[in-house]
Amino acid sequence: MAGALIVTAELATPDQAWLDGLRRIYYPAERNLVPAHLTIFHALPPSAEGELRSRLKQIAAGPPPLARIDGLMDLGGRVAFRVASFDLDRIRDELAAGLHGLHSAQDAGGWRPHVTIQNKVAPKVARSLMHAMEREFRPRPIQIHGIGVHRYLDGPWEKIAVFPFRG
Repeated sequence: MAGALIVTAELATPDQAWLDGLRRIYYPAERNLVPAHLTIFHALPPSAEGELRSRLKQIAAGPPPLARIDGLMDLGGRVAFRVASFDLDRIRDELAAGLHGLHSAQDAGGWRPHVTIQNKVAPKVARSLMHAMEREFRPRPIQIHGIGVHRYLDGPWEKIAVFPFRG
């Protein structure tokens, strides 16, 4: 849905750079239109922007959430890092309750936090990367410095605002 609002957990610079580097290696270049991201909501209606900004300002007054990359996810023709975070789960639940009735079907269906590093490839290619990465995988913490709001522009995104955690 063009113009839809996307809400992301904004990654600290070192984690962002690491994940973007993996995307440059494994993501088909012609489809790698946005930086690595941890999506909290995929498509909220543009009319929710004011309410969303208000809620995110309140949430950002708190401390940054603790989070970690906990494993790999095989998503068919995609490979992603699974993110575990009780704090982010709580933030998403709070936002979901406050924005009740505005969720897309994808967002209403539950949340599996992850950062995709390979997409739009044949399942065989994705499985090969998955197996190679599993051999060397070690869980690691990631830092979340804020919550971002972006506008979907039929492929690329426009960054609207970032609400840094202040607590």
